[in-house]
Amino acid sequence: MTQRILRLAAWLALAAILFVTVSPIGLRPHDVMPVDVDRALAFCVVTALFALSYPRHWLAIGLAIIVGAFAIEWLQELSPTRHARLDDALVKAAGAFVGLCLARLVQGVRDRSGTQGVSLAP
Repeated sequence: MTQRILRLAAWLALAAILFVTVSPIGLRPHDVMPVDVDRALAFCVVTALFALSYPRHWLAIGLAIIVGAFAIEWLQELSPTRHARLDDALVKAAGAFVGLCLARLVQGVRDRSGTQGVSLAP
């Protein structure tokens, strides 16, 4: 059950990132964080969710999302109101790397404690 929730959350987070990245600038949500923190955090979360959802494929997931950060940034060239920037892609890739490291840390703790999933029961 928890694995399904993690996978659903991962795919929804990826869809949200794709929408926010390639949609016209007017549809982009506004928050109180600096944009670089926002970008890095989004990619950190999505990478961690995918790596925890598919633990046997963590390396492929990490590489795919890091490469995907550059590809998603490049997709902005399709929108006349957006622009692709290398430094934005690097911030996204760094966030993905941190998310991958955090997921591996969590997975290592889970493996050492003998739990396979996160228990939602008290």
